[in-house]
Amino acid sequence: MIRHTVAFRLKHAPGSAAERDFLQAACELVKIEGVQKFECLRQTSPKNSFSFGLSMEFADEEAHAFYSNHPEHTAFVQQRWIPEVEEFMELDYVAYEP
Repeated sequence: MIRHTVAFRLKHAPGSAAERDFLQAACELVKIEGVQKFECLRQTSPKNSFSFGLSMEFADEEAHAFYSNHPEHTAFVQQRWIPEVEEFMELDYVAYEP
């Protein structure tokens, strides 16, 4: 299992229609085959500058690669993410097995 997460801050004003529209568009990524346990999250801690997060899981690297290269995902990145996200951090995890 791979857990794909990204924390981010938008260029839009908090609570604005543009912010809501972006988040709704981001939530459409759940429709891509292989996406599991999708969550769109709002940051509540003052410990970092990010406002939101996306989290999802994939069964394996093949499913993660399918998502990463899917036309809907690449279009979202080009048309929405790049122009509208101010700052982000992306993390991909697999379970640690000692």
